[in-house]
Amino acid sequence: MAEIAVGLLIDKLIQFLAEETNQLTDFHGEIARIKLEFESIRSFLKDADSIAAARGDNNNSIKTWVKQVREEAFHIEDVIDVYMLQRGKHIHGGRIIRTLRRISSLIMNFKFHHEMINEIQDIRISICEIKDRSGRYGFKFNSPEHEWKSRALSGMWNDPRMASLFLEEAEVVGIESARSQLVDWLTTGSSKRTVISVLGMGGLGKTTLAKRVYDDHGVTCHFDCLVWISVSQSYNMLDILRTIIMQPLKARKEPKPEGFDSTDEKLLIGIVREYMYQKKYMIVFDDVWDIDFLGIIELALLDNNKGGRIMITTRIKDIAIFCKRSSFVHVYELQPLPPEKAWELFCKKAFQFDYDGCCPPPLEKLSLEIVDKCKGLPLAIVSIGGLLSTKDKNVFEWQALKDSLSSELESNPHLVGITKVLSLSYQDLPYDLKLCFLYFGIFPEGYSVSCTRLAKQWIAEGFIIPKKDKTLEEIAQEYLTQLIHKSLVQVSSFRFDGKPIKCQVHSLFHEIILKNMEDTSFCHALSDQYPTFHGITRRFSINNCSLDNFADIKHSPIRSVFLFNAYKLPKHFVTTLSANFKLLKVLDLENSLVTHLSDDVGKLFHLRYLSVRNTRVDILPKSISKLQNLETLDLKNSMVYVLPIGINRLLKLRYLSACYYDYNKRFDFTTERGVKIQEGVDRLTSLQKLYHVEANHGVTKLISDLRNLRQLRKLGIKYLRREDGKILCASIEAMKHLESLEVSSLSIDEMIDMQSISFASKSLQRLYLRGRLDKLPDWIPKLENLVKVRIFWSRLQDSPLKALQNLHNLLELGFSYKAYDGEELHFEEGGFQKLKVLRLKFLERLNSLIIDDGALCALEELRVGASPQLKELPRGIQHLRKLVILEFINMSNEFAVSMDPHNGKSYSIVKHIPSVLITHMVGPRTGVYSTYNLQLG
Repeated sequence: MAEIAVGLLIDKLIQFLAEETNQLTDFHGEIARIKLEFESIRSFLKDADSIAAARGDNNNSIKTWVKQVREEAFHIEDVIDVYMLQRGKHIHGGRIIRTLRRISSLIMNFKFHHEMINEIQDIRISICEIKDRSGRYGFKFNSPEHEWKSRALSGMWNDPRMASLFLEEAEVVGIESARSQLVDWLTTGSSKRTVISVLGMGGLGKTTLAKRVYDDHGVTCHFDCLVWISVSQSYNMLDILRTIIMQPLKARKEPKPEGFDSTDEKLLIGIVREYMYQKKYMIVFDDVWDIDFLGIIELALLDNNKGGRIMITTRIKDIAIFCKRSSFVHVYELQPLPPEKAWELFCKKAFQFDYDGCCPPPLEKLSLEIVDKCKGLPLAIVSIGGLLSTKDKNVFEWQALKDSLSSELESNPHLVGITKVLSLSYQDLPYDLKLCFLYFGIFPEGYSVSCTRLAKQWIAEGFIIPKKDKTLEEIAQEYLTQLIHKSLVQVSSFRFDGKPIKCQVHSLFHEIILKNMEDTSFCHALSDQYPTFHGITRRFSINNCSLDNFADIKHSPIRSVFLFNAYKLPKHFVTTLSANFKLLKVLDLENSLVTHLSDDVGKLFHLRYLSVRNTRVDILPKSISKLQNLETLDLKNSMVYVLPIGINRLLKLRYLSACYYDYNKRFDFTTERGVKIQEGVDRLTSLQKLYHVEANHGVTKLISDLRNLRQLRKLGIKYLRREDGKILCASIEAMKHLESLEVSSLSIDEMIDMQSISFASKSLQRLYLRGRLDKLPDWIPKLENLVKVRIFWSRLQDSPLKALQNLHNLLELGFSYKAYDGEELHFEEGGFQKLKVLRLKFLERLNSLIIDDGALCALEELRVGASPQLKELPRGIQHLRKLVILEFINMSNEFAVSMDPHNGKSYSIVKHIPSVLITHMVGPRTGVYSTYNLQLG
C-alpha cells in the first residue's frame, strides 16, 4: 500500500526539515514543497486501495496509480538518504575536507547539491502529474465524498461470515465448553446489566459460537426480548438504534414508536432507553470494531436491574473490556481448535460425501500437514476442507493444493474468503501499525521472534513515531500490545511478570503478509524455492538460500537484510553487502555462519541496527567507530571479547549486549563472561542497555564513568573487585531510570561490597547478585517495585526471608548455588503474597522448608534442586493452592522414596498438581544419577 510508504516518508521529511534547517535553503525549500504534495495525496491512498480491492479492478488502473505514488515516495526517500550519506562522508572526512567545510559548505560539493535539487524538482513534477491523473480512477482530491464511497465499496464482496449464522448443529465442532460457559454467564448471576465479550482473531468462529448460544433454548426462554445485530466496520449508528427495537417490535407485532424514523441520534437513544427499560433483554452485537459504538450503546441500554445481558463478538481486546467502567464484564477468549478437534472438523468437510467421513490412509499424511497449516482456525479448516471435497481423492490433487496454497488463497473462490476475513484486521490498522505488522513477514513461517528484537528493529527502521514524555522503546511496546490486542499477533511465551517475551503470527496471516509485502515492495523473501530477485524492494529476508548470486545485485536501495538458516555464506559476503547496499539501516546476521565483519562495514553510514548474535564473529573492525547512527550493537553469544577503542564515538548507541555463555562448560562462576571496554564509556550517554561489561582489567575509571550513563535501563557488571564496590554504588545512585541490575564478583570468594547505596532508583525491578555477601544489603528491602530477585553464591548465614517478605510486588525469587548456607527456610504467614515463582537450587545444607498457611498464596511454580539434606516435602506445601509446577531435581534417595506413588507417604499431598517432576541422584557428589524419574499429572 502506498499509504504506508507515503506515511513513513512524510514522517522522514518532517524530521529532515527539523534537523537540517541550516542547510541549503533551495534544497530545503524543495523538500518542504514535496512534503506538502505528499500530504495532499496521503489521505486518499487508503480509499484508493479499498476501491481497487472492492471493484476487483481488472484493468488495474487504480493499482497502477497507487504503485506510481509509492515509487515516487521511495525515490524521494533515496534522495534524502544519499544526501545524508554524502554529508556524513564530508563531516567525517579527512583534514582537507574539514578545512573546506569551515570555509564554505557550498564549496564542499556544489555539483552534488545542484544535482540533488534538479532531481527533487523532477520528482515534484512527477508527483503533480500523478496527482492530476487521480480523477480518472474514480475519486477527486478535496472531495468530501471519498470517505463514504470507500466505506460503501468495502462491503461489496460476499462475506463468508454470513454462513456462520446458518450452520447446522452437526457442522459445528469444538465449542461445547465455550457454549456452556456463555450460557451460564447469560442466565445466572447478578440482575445488573452484564456484558459478555467473545474475543478472538478473525476466522476463529466467534459468530458461530454466539449464534449457537443465541439460539439455545435455555437462553431464549430466559429473556423476554432478544436481538441480534451484525455491526462490522461500516455500521450506521442510526440504523443500529432502530434495529434494537425493530426486532422485538416485529416479534410482538407492535407499532413503531413516535420518532422512530428520526435522524436525530439523541432522540433515538431516548426511544431505545424508554422501550428497553422494562425489558429483560439479551442483545448480541456481532463483529464490533469501534469503541465509540459501545459508548453509545451504554447510553441506550440502561441498567434496569432486570438481568439485562449484552453480548459482543470482537477481535479487539480493548473493545472486549471497554464496558468494565459501567457494567459487569465477562471476557471469553476463544482459542484455536486443539489438533484432535481440528482433524474432526476437517474430515467432516473434506470427506462429507466419501469414505463415511473418514480420511483414507493414502491421504492421511498430506491431510494432517494441511490441517497443521490451518493452526486450529475453523474458517480455514472449513474452507480448505470444502475445497478438497470437490477434488478427486488422490495424492496428486492433495499435494498440488498443499504446494500452491499461497496462490490459491488469492484466487480460488473457495478460499478468497479466508484472506478477506483475516485482512479486515490488517486494513483497519493505521499506517504505522501496518508497517510493524508487515515486519512479521520478514521472519520465516512459525518463527517466534523476541519482542525486544522487534522493538529495536522498528526503531531502527523509523517506524516509531515519537511522543512527548515517552521513550521510543515504550512506544514500540505499545505498538506491539495493540497488535496483540487486535488479535493479529500471538504471544508465544511470557515473562515471569506476564509481559510477552516472544511472539508470532498465524500461518495464514503469514501468507497474507507475504503477499502484501510483495505488492508494496516492503520486503522480498529469498529462499531455496525463490533464490532470485528482479524489481524493487526495500528489504531482503534470506532463508535457507544460496547467496552465490548475491553479488549480482548492484547499488540497491535496500534498507534491511536478514539471514535465517544461512548454512553457507560467500567468503566476502559482508564486503559485497557493504559495497552494494550503502543505505542499509538494519543488518541482522543472528544465528548465521558469519565469522568476521570486514572493515567495509564502516561505510554503512545509515546503519542503526547490527546483530552478530550467536555467530562466530570474534573481532569488531576499527571502522565500527564510523557508524555514527548506530543504535543497537548485539554481540550476545558471539566470540567478540574486546571492543575497539573507537566504540566511544558511537554517541547514538542505545543498546550494547555482549554477554557470552559457554555451553561446553559445566555451570560454575566463570561460565558467563562479558566484554572488555578499554576507555571512554562515559561518552555513550544514550545507552539504555550495557550488558555485560567486565570490571577486572585495571579500569576503576570505567566503574566511576558509569555515573554519566543516566539513561541506563539495564546494567550488567562482571568480575567486580571488592575495592570497586563503593564506586559502583555511587554510579548506580546516579541512574534514575535503572530497571535491571546484575553484579557478579571477581570470584566465588570475592566479597561484593554493595552496602553503601543510600538511594537506589525506584524504577529498579530486577536484581541479580552473584558473589560473596556478608548479609543482604540494607537497601534491597526498600525497593518496593522489585519484581524479581536472584542471589547466587552468596553463602548468607541468616535467612533473607524476613528482609524480603515486605517486597509486596515481588513475583520471582531465587537462591541458587550456595546463596544461602543455613539449614532452614521458613515462609511465614502473610509473606510473599504476589510471588509466582520460587527457585531454590544447590542449597547443600538446607534440610527444612516450612510454608505457613497464608504464605506464598499466589505461588504457581516451585523448583528445588540438588539439596541432598532435604529428605521430605516442604512442610505446609498443601497450602499452595495455585501451584501448577512442582519440581525436585537431583534429590536424595530418601526424598524420592517418600514420593513413590505406590508406597510413598507424600505422594497423595501433591498428586493434584498438574505437573510434578522428581529425580534423585545416587550420591550427592558423585555426579552419577539414578534412572528413577517420576512424572505425575
